[in-house]
Amino acid sequence: MLSKDIKQNEQYRNEVLEAVDGLTDDKLNKRPDSDSWTIMQVLDHLYLMEQGITKAIASELKNPDSEKVDPQPIEKTTDRSNKKVAPNFATPMYEYRTLQQMKDRLYISRDQLIRLLDQTDEDQLEQKSYPHPSFGPMRLSQWVPFIGLHEKRHLQQIEEIKERLNK
Repeated sequence: MLSKDIKQNEQYRNEVLEAVDGLTDDKLNKRPDSDSWTIMQVLDHLYLMEQGITKAIASELKNPDSEKVDPQPIEKTTDRSNKKVAPNFATPMYEYRTLQQMKDRLYISRDQLIRLLDQTDEDQLEQKSYPHPSFGPMRLSQWVPFIGLHEKRHLQQIEEIKERLNK
């Protein structure tokens, strides 16, 4: 099960990276307007989310009071008509970065997730949960595909920003 989710996450990550390949670092760090994130901030948000989720999973695995819950409708994650505000831990600061620097960060966060999952019994991920701001308590096993769906959601945002920057 998880191997399928990990492969899907890799596909979404590759799509995100393909969407930004060929853009200059200046363009990646340019705001389309004063209220919007740069593409680099979107990428940093993805890094911060994956890192935060990995830490949350690791913490909940050690929590004896973590409860099993029913599955949540995480497929709704890709619906961008329902706007969300990023949690504080995943709100990116504006910091000029190169694409290579960001690719390195994204590689590190993915590696940390994979290493944690490699050391974890899949059944434990089914038996424990961690709260999601929109869905409520969510099985740890659902957080893995959520990462990919979340990146797919932001791939749409990246495409929108690219379009606005090209006007």
